[in-house]
Amino acid sequence: MQDPQKLNKTSLEDLVSHNYVFASVLHYFGISFYQYPADSLEHVCKKHKVNPNQLIAELESWAMHQEPTPEQLYLNPIEVLVAYLKKKHYYFVRQELPFLSNMISGVKPEPGFEALMADLKIMFPLFVEDFIHHIHEEESRLFKRIELLQDVEDGNFALHDAVTILEKDPVRLLAEQHEIHDDEMEGIRKLTNDYSLEESAPLTMKVLFHELQNFERELTIHAQIEDELLFPKAVELEKEVLRRIYQKIRTN
Repeated sequence: MQDPQKLNKTSLEDLVSHNYVFASVLHYFGISFYQYPADSLEHVCKKHKVNPNQLIAELESWAMHQEPTPEQLYLNPIEVLVAYLKKKHYYFVRQELPFLSNMISGVKPEPGFEALMADLKIMFPLFVEDFIHHIHEEESRLFKRIELLQDVEDGNFALHDAVTILEKDPVRLLAEQHEIHDDEMEGIRKLTNDYSLEESAPLTMKVLFHELQNFERELTIHAQIEDELLFPKAVELEKEVLRRIYQKIRTN
């Protein structure tokens, strides 16, 4: 990381050009970089009553953050995997989607990008609505199903109630429905021509395309973790719980 004093004197445009992540961090503190491109970090922080050193520390934290590998996640019990996925859902909804929405609605289109931005202003809110619905459905059905299976396994339900629970919403059916949502950003990817831009494109568009592409990459990884780790673990849990319950029925 550069010297904080030097960063404080640097314009937001130069900071973001050097590292696009700065745009997200600024948004986290309530600052839209494209509104003050020529202003120094120090000046904008003073205007928004933000401690620049705190902002720089946050940037360093974001830069050093590393996601767990699929191998590391696989070694954890299913409840840890669910907690990790819930945390990612929260991050998507509270940080990434508002940041992207803010840019799409707030950036003044440069010449040549008016039609694209007009289309994004229509398409992106629809995507956000569908995505949030998908998250809520996933948490209320799949995550709740896993929680119920663990409760049944722990003996927290009477035998009759356990059988009723196990017969509803099998994990296999939830997995099939989940696959439908695996390419949610296809429309945006086509609209942006696979996020391709000329080198001469304005900084705002470069940041927006980079962040959209990065978000899609995160969603792809997220979906793979669900499809390749969570669902197999949930299926095995369900099989084991079914085996135990039917064994109890036979012995009663």
